[in-house]
Amino acid sequence: MRKKILKSVILTPFLISLLVMTLSAKNQRVEYNFNSDWKVYTDDVESAEKPNFDDSEWKNVSLPYAWNEDEAFKNHIRELSTGIAWYRKHFKLPEKHKNQKVFIEFEGVRQAAEVYVNGEYIGIHENGVTAFGFDISDYVNFGDKENIIAVKTDNSWDYKEKSSGEGFRWHDKNFNANYGGITKNVNLHITGKVYQTLPLYSNLKTTGPYIYATDINIQDQSAIINAQTEIINESNTSTELQYEVQVKNLKGKPVKTINGGSINVSPGQTRTIKVADRIKDLNFWSWGYGYLYTVNTILKEDGKVIDKVSNRTGFRKTEFGDGLIKLNGRVIQVHGYGQRTTNEWPALGINLPPWLSDFSNKMMVKGNANLVRWMHVTPSKQDVKSCDRVGLMQAMPAGDSEGDSHGRHWQQRKEVMRDAIIYNRNNPSIVFYEAGNDGISDKHMQEMIDIRDKYDPHGDRAMGSREMLASDVAEWGGEMLYINKSDDKPVWATEYMRDEGYRKYWDEYSPPYHEHGVGPTYDGEPAPAYNQNMYIYARNVVKRWYEYYRERPGTGDRVSSGGVNIIFSETNTHQRGTQNYRLSGEVDAMRIPEDSYFAHKVMWNGWVDPEKHDSHIIGHWNYIAGIEKEISVVSTGAKVELFVNDQSLGFGRQTDRFLFTFDSVSWEPGELKAVSYDKEGKRVDTAKLKTAGKPKRVKLTLRTGPKEVRADGTDLALVDVEVVDENGQRCPNALNMIEFKLQGPAEWRGGIAKGPDNFILSKSLPLVAGVNRVIVRSTTEPGEVTLKAKAKSGHLKSDQITFQTKEIETENGLALNKPSEKLPSYMEKGPTPSGSSYQVTRKSVDIVNSRAGSNQKDAKYSHDGEQTTSWTNKGGIDSSWIEYELEKNAEISEISLKLGGWRTTSYPIVISIKDSVLYRGMTDPNLGFYYVEFDQPVNTDYLKVRLFGKAEYNNKEYKLTEVTQNKIAQEQEFSDTDRLEIVEIGIFEKP
Repeated sequence: MRKKILKSVILTPFLISLLVMTLSAKNQRVEYNFNSDWKVYTDDVESAEKPNFDDSEWKNVSLPYAWNEDEAFKNHIRELSTGIAWYRKHFKLPEKHKNQKVFIEFEGVRQAAEVYVNGEYIGIHENGVTAFGFDISDYVNFGDKENIIAVKTDNSWDYKEKSSGEGFRWHDKNFNANYGGITKNVNLHITGKVYQTLPLYSNLKTTGPYIYATDINIQDQSAIINAQTEIINESNTSTELQYEVQVKNLKGKPVKTINGGSINVSPGQTRTIKVADRIKDLNFWSWGYGYLYTVNTILKEDGKVIDKVSNRTGFRKTEFGDGLIKLNGRVIQVHGYGQRTTNEWPALGINLPPWLSDFSNKMMVKGNANLVRWMHVTPSKQDVKSCDRVGLMQAMPAGDSEGDSHGRHWQQRKEVMRDAIIYNRNNPSIVFYEAGNDGISDKHMQEMIDIRDKYDPHGDRAMGSREMLASDVAEWGGEMLYINKSDDKPVWATEYMRDEGYRKYWDEYSPPYHEHGVGPTYDGEPAPAYNQNMYIYARNVVKRWYEYYRERPGTGDRVSSGGVNIIFSETNTHQRGTQNYRLSGEVDAMRIPEDSYFAHKVMWNGWVDPEKHDSHIIGHWNYIAGIEKEISVVSTGAKVELFVNDQSLGFGRQTDRFLFTFDSVSWEPGELKAVSYDKEGKRVDTAKLKTAGKPKRVKLTLRTGPKEVRADGTDLALVDVEVVDENGQRCPNALNMIEFKLQGPAEWRGGIAKGPDNFILSKSLPLVAGVNRVIVRSTTEPGEVTLKAKAKSGHLKSDQITFQTKEIETENGLALNKPSEKLPSYMEKGPTPSGSSYQVTRKSVDIVNSRAGSNQKDAKYSHDGEQTTSWTNKGGIDSSWIEYELEKNAEISEISLKLGGWRTTSYPIVISIKDSVLYRGMTDPNLGFYYVEFDQPVNTDYLKVRLFGKAEYNNKEYKLTEVTQNKIAQEQEFSDTDRLEIVEIGIFEKP
């Protein structure tokens, strides 16, 4: 019997790990996964914090677990359930940890958490955003005696901070979907009495290790790697410590061991030690190249290891200046997505395994996005680490709603920024810190920079905000729904498009037939921008991005550093269109891509200029006889030829650089092919659509994390469901209702579609444009899981998939493995390329003097490069002119004008040189700049712009009903039609 028991112990991975740690150096640090074996009760209950409280009837859950997850995408954000929920966990700590330090780390709770251990009140955390921790060493039992941790959470919308009576501005019903409870991972840290601290400032007041690179030489692939760590001695004696840093590459191979010398730490003392050394042959972290190193900071006493902390980090070089952003020495124009920080899924909310975060974030990178701007509040540590792995730059906010704050609200924002920086400063994907979702005062911006400089002085991250273009303090600027340019700090749009379109609606010719713009009003006004079909939405995506691309690096002294499209995936936040959730994603809530996703993928295929050719035909090729329709192709080519069954229809009409349009194309079954050519006529890419045959069967496709589905109660499988023809091709117009049957140790979480309760948790689900996706979640019991799917009508063949869930070893509520341990980095884009990322396509010609028909003192503001100032004529049309003297005689090829009310106002203008008229016409509304291009360059050192008629209010494409800005003329305010306002004029010549 004894032999059998011994054999059992040897074969148990958890116990093997414990044995190894026991035989290693005394008081070594151990980090436990503390997510398993929790219980939850969704109401306030008396005495729930007491150890002898009977929780046997409570629901058993694994963390992370938002208790209102069933409502995700079922209910409008304002209708999500809120209130108090209690969480409890029973656990035991091995006797070997007695007399050691015990810390609990919560990666996040929404909104507030009061924590008790064995009936004793430990503390509270209330901001609902940042990670926090407690020292529970004096409150826990060891050996066979059980411990009880109880957490009272409260996500009430009207929750008030107990010390001040103030709420939190970011606890908001518009943008911050309220998934309540312990919504992120929990970890338990065991250390000796002499230890490296945790990066958890709130409550613990500690900062942890800080790892960064200096003196980076990209060409030589070298840098000085710095590691500093905060040490506390809670023993009764002074100790002489040796500090050592080990650096391991992505494969786990040691590349450098750095001897950091010695430090003496007295009892009760906190000290910081630092070491630095140059490392050669480095692989730098880059866009789509998530190269990460493991850096171990080690404390030794008498040559024996007493504490080791591992950080997975990467090294990269960023620079911000001359209006440019550089990553590893190469200019990059940001293009990506604004994403709600909740990053939620239907019927899951934010209860996600780490591989699913990678799945979503990697889709952005595969779609050629290079930046995600998390909106309003700091992202989860899980998403931060995920962006490290997939090579996706991040803009990290702290906590904000809109605008500046004062009093206690401002102090709350500073505290969140401090905690978030300390917690995330070793994550290379964070490139920008966002001090506010909207403009703040220069004084407040400086306070945020001071926090950055205190806690992350070497991270090479710029601090800024939108609405801060004129600031002398902010290090980057951004705007929403329009374009600015800079030759100083980089400016990029934090939201450049907010249109909405539903994946269900291909176009006006496909079932269920949706005419562009038809749908509910918004704020009592027609809202065509929020009721688009996929065809129009994808075309608009091209048009909007082109306006930023047109101002890219290489197009003059002042440039735009790009922008992000809000949003990436549909979100359970305030809607404008047909659903009770936001539909402005390039992928739907289940991350099924729409045509707009592929349009972006084509246009963003490079750091600035496209570096690889690609093309995409918008839509499908399954219509009925007699249909004639417009066909659009998105392409990086110089021209595109369209073929139907190998019969050429000629070349498309090019607009907005990337869009090629073919009018009145007659449908016939077979193949639609678009061939792209470069300027020399060489074929560079081909895109095809084929007509699918009659629906024959249901097809299921399984998607899981790497290697396994963990039976831990939180892991899951995605299952795609399609209707396909006899050749396996998806039928794009299939709308069949599919019925599912689940067998085995798994939980049905379902999918989403338009209908009753959005079909959340329903086991019958309609296809949307031929495809849908469902979620199956593991339980804590391992075994075989089978999912069957059949169509309710159409006599289609059914399908099923089977997979195994793998047992996860836990012992008394503790686990050593983490769900993110085996997740690989995404490396497909390779290291940062050498060479320039753009071509110079035009050069700015400076204006040295200006003279106006009126308001002469402001004339300089029309060409001062400052886009918060402008010149406006005073008087009638006769005074509405301004003349410019250029620095030299130049061959002028283009003129750009940013005009007052640029999104809503059209101006009748004349541009002339001496007695020659170069242009006469009405300007069009735009996102920032109206261009006049000349077929032949014009040699001149003088230019005049004047109004020749009355300006017109034009409420067409760019007027978004929810946005009001003082620079955009609103309809009720538009009366001075004799006004000419020039915010900025740009004059260009060819290089």
